[in-house]
Amino acid sequence: MKITFLGAGSTVFAKNVLGDAMLCDVFSDSEICLYDIDGARLQESFLMLDNINRNSNGGKASIKTFLGVENRRDALRGADFVVNAIQVGGYEPCTVIDFEIPKKYGLRQTIADTLGIGGIMRALRTIPVMEDFAHDIEEVCPDAWFLNYTNPMAMLSGFMQRYTGVKTVGLCHSVQVCSQGLLESLDMKDKLEGRRELIAGINHMAWLLDIRDKDGNDLYPEIRRRALAKNDAETHTDMVRFEYIRRLGYYCTESSEHNAEYNPFFIKAKYPELIERYNIPLDEYPRRCIHQIEDWNKRRDELVHNAALTHERSREYASYIMEAIVTNKPYKIGGNVLNTGLIDNLPADACVEVPCLVDGSGVTPCHVGRLPVQLAAMNMTNINVQLLTIEAAVTRKRNLIYNAAMLEPHTAAELSIDDIVKMVDELIEAHGDYLPRYH
Repeated sequence: MKITFLGAGSTVFAKNVLGDAMLCDVFSDSEICLYDIDGARLQESFLMLDNINRNSNGGKASIKTFLGVENRRDALRGADFVVNAIQVGGYEPCTVIDFEIPKKYGLRQTIADTLGIGGIMRALRTIPVMEDFAHDIEEVCPDAWFLNYTNPMAMLSGFMQRYTGVKTVGLCHSVQVCSQGLLESLDMKDKLEGRRELIAGINHMAWLLDIRDKDGNDLYPEIRRRALAKNDAETHTDMVRFEYIRRLGYYCTESSEHNAEYNPFFIKAKYPELIERYNIPLDEYPRRCIHQIEDWNKRRDELVHNAALTHERSREYASYIMEAIVTNKPYKIGGNVLNTGLIDNLPADACVEVPCLVDGSGVTPCHVGRLPVQLAAMNMTNINVQLLTIEAAVTRKRNLIYNAAMLEPHTAAELSIDDIVKMVDELIEAHGDYLPRYH
């Protein structure tokens, strides 16, 4: 078997995904190809994985590195699975641009990697790279499964699913931890074992539609009671999603710092007191990037130059998906797939996040039916932006970027149309060669 990892300079993530794979019998002697455009980070990942291969896998895997665009096809040639974890433009300059220019217009963000003007720009600079990946995959490994972990998940996966012939599923950690984190935060840990749940919607705004204990009892009445009481009684880190429970009736998958910027409700210049009331961490992602860079500088020796480094299999989806496809041993995931009649009241062009069965047939998504109308409406405010952004990237029409920003809930609530256009133009200019030319 051959596994190719695009963006292998994401060293810690590569450790989990590829370390997990090496611990699977079916992949222990695989060819693992690491691809990146940053030679230093690529070498660090190689040294780390080489140690894991030797210490946890008996050195059975073959690990190779491929640096630069000119070597990408060789990295992909004959691959059975392709894992994508790239970030185009990195923290500097692009993430800084995504935050600082909107801030000049009075538009504040928390994460800016999924929706908002930051999510739009991130998609526009990433989709052209994904398109190049797709052309290569279609030519040198057309049967490979493409496992996308890069944000903005719905826009990138949706592009691949609609405009390429690559078998693509988008994967996000938030589905895996959603109900566990909720129950633990509400002192309901006794309900964790044997629980059953249904989660569906879109990436970062998929809804915990149903949750029951091992005996089939509905846990939502008690969840709603405790969540509302907690929001009224104390300040905590999940106040936005608990407010969703109060106003919409349901909890969603991704964190409150993310969801604070996916709507027009919480970050409002006219009502600055809401930031404190809902404990919203503005500029959280830049802070997180700086911390991660500092942390990596401290952890580098521990991971890269540790000759005794070992690995234990993580909860990351990727190795379990690959294992299920190769062995025909069924595995259930929450996957991001094209809405082929899966959620009845969301559009067919949307990339939705639904339960999927993985086995020797590949990834088979499950029909969910209709979402409660208020949840579908919330999803649609995000889907509008996702579809327009994809269309802008495909057609290279600048006006569609304006349209995406105009319909983005938080941006539209804060800025005039004229300022939205000016801001978009300034962002496009600042990104320079990270974007293609728009007309």
